[in-house]
Amino acid sequence: GPYVIPSETPRGEKYLSRIKLSWSTMATTASCPPPSVLLPIRTTTAGARLTSSHGSRAGHAVTTTGGAAHARPPLPMGMARALLPQRAPLLRRLLMAGALAASCTCFLLVLQAQASVPPRYDGFAYGVGAAAWKDAVLVEAFLDPLCPDSRDAWHPLRLAVERYSPMVSLIVHPFPLPYHTYSYHACRALHIANKLNSSSTYPLLELFFKNQGKFSNRATSSISSTAVTGEISKMAAQAVGNSVSEFQSGFSDMRSDMAARVSFKYGCTRGVAGAPFFFVNGFLQPGGGSPIDFSTWTSILEPLVAHHGQTIEMLTSV
Repeated sequence: GPYVIPSETPRGEKYLSRIKLSWSTMATTASCPPPSVLLPIRTTTAGARLTSSHGSRAGHAVTTTGGAAHARPPLPMGMARALLPQRAPLLRRLLMAGALAASCTCFLLVLQAQASVPPRYDGFAYGVGAAAWKDAVLVEAFLDPLCPDSRDAWHPLRLAVERYSPMVSLIVHPFPLPYHTYSYHACRALHIANKLNSSSTYPLLELFFKNQGKFSNRATSSISSTAVTGEISKMAAQAVGNSVSEFQSGFSDMRSDMAARVSFKYGCTRGVAGAPFFFVNGFLQPGGGSPIDFSTWTSILEPLVAHHGQTIEMLTSV
């Protein structure tokens, strides 16, 4: 029902002002206009009546005893918008739709860009235990021929593998880093050497480590790609034993290009993000991107080799 407030008494005026003040505070926090805007107010000599009616608008009249009705001014634009039903902002909807479309696009690209399975396992097996690497502790190293950290990591790794051979096998996957300009060409050279003479692959890798300064970004900044491959072929011919022209023709063979791509993609599928990266029996070793010294390799391989020897004894006794 209606509320009657004596407006002519000081107490009634004070009470009415408190109601308006409280509604103004609520309007600020809840975006709702005060009742003086939404509700028509009729003031009489006996008191003030606040009545509400459905469908009331801002154009309600205010009448006083002995006077004519005065039209209430229209609502401000912000308050009029507050009276409209709330809905999700258009920008938020567009952002959500864009994010969904981007996620679907990335998912489709990942499915489309998955590397095809190569005909043979990637990498170059090292040492006398290469043929039986499946029956030994397997160490996989992702190395960049032109990376200084890969160069520093190679010597202690080679010593550790040779110490525990044939119970430990090593496979090196060439992984060209994009910030070494001619690293991809060096990885192609390793695949060319492995095809021409498989025993020359690791000697060529060590030649790259020894001559990294010759193929660094600064040293090759003013040299063409053809000239760089020519220098690589001259150096590689020493390790492979073939003629320079025969080795350089391998850079025109798309099979060496595809082999280098497979090596890079294989590293990406394993989560390799730099060089050197190491895996032991398929498990990533900590400190990826940094060399591992000989003592650390010993602490990693010693327990595995001991356990592997016990397993072999149990199998042979049975």
